[in-house]
Amino acid sequence: MERKTKKQTKLHIKTGDTVKVIAGDDKGKTGKVLAVDTAKTRAFVEGINIVTKHVKPTAAKPQGGIEKKEASVHISNLMLVDPKSGEATRTGRKAGENGKLVRYSKKTGEVING
Repeated sequence: MERKTKKQTKLHIKTGDTVKVIAGDDKGKTGKVLAVDTAKTRAFVEGINIVTKHVKPTAAKPQGGIEKKEASVHISNLMLVDPKSGEATRTGRKAGENGKLVRYSKKTGEVING
């Protein structure tokens, strides 16, 4: 019998990257990736897709109220911003030093750290 393994998907975006939104209400905005959900292929980006959440009063927050926070954005709507040129670019993978796969910018051809 074959063993089932959970295969982790490789995404073109990692936590800490600067990305540009290419579709949706926040199209054209840039921000830093706070977290990536690989199972749902979604990312939380700083200052993008802000939603309001009504919070009930609790012991920690006796006032309650309305909070504004980031909601997730699908990875297909995000494009990596090249750290050197500052422009949005597609990414590829190639074998770098030590034979490990590294991300590189298809626009400039330079390796993207991270």
